[in-house]
Amino acid sequence: MTGTWTATGSLGTARSEHTATLLSSGQVLVAGGLGSGGALASAELYDPATGIWTATGSLAQERYFHTATLLLSGKVLVAGGLDGLNLRSAELYDPVTGTWEETGQLIRGREEHTATLLSDGRVLVAGGVSGPSSIATAEIYDPASGTWSPTGALPVAVYSHTATLLPSGAVLVTGGVGTAFYANTEIYTPSNGTWTSTGSLNAARSDHTATLLLNRKVLIAGGSSTETLASAELGGRVRQ
Repeated sequence: MTGTWTATGSLGTARSEHTATLLSSGQVLVAGGLGSGGALASAELYDPATGIWTATGSLAQERYFHTATLLLSGKVLVAGGLDGLNLRSAELYDPVTGTWEETGQLIRGREEHTATLLSDGRVLVAGGVSGPSSIATAEIYDPASGTWSPTGALPVAVYSHTATLLPSGAVLVTGGVGTAFYANTEIYTPSNGTWTSTGSLNAARSDHTATLLLNRKVLIAGGSSTETLASAELGGRVRQ
């Protein structure tokens, strides 16, 4: 590592608010987003061996502010997002065929939510925006049946938060914004579908990052509240 950056191939389509997912092959799938003409359905693959992007199958639904989750099968689940309205639709990308297929719809249309692959292969979607308001509801996607089911709701309605899978299999949600900027942190336990409040952040923040370190602590960095933040903080070793 030299600590320097070098240019690589440019995307075929300019986009923001898209998703980027590392596939099992080592390629990166970029899907959807917002372009100059509005929401995008197009998707592209980046090959690190050549530094080149190539077009792949397009989503059935244009969307941005969605989530993309690599499943244990190697397929990618794209869920929700925005295209004029909050979307309930979800789609699966198959890297073998380069095509998308629709799967079960979310119970609640949402954008700016989180999606976390659980240890058992299911996907937890939590919070986000639906209509004009932030929401607290959460739901679980089961790849075996292609369906969503409700699970315990967050204590507060929130979006632009983070969700981190812990070594125990629990999920740590931090911060976000709703009627205010939050310092709240909660832990989701998949075995009973409930949330437990844990210690608060030192600074309320949204649009931050959360990274699980090798020592099992969680690094929270940046974000925004009443101003853009440079601060960072460490969560203690979470044993749940």
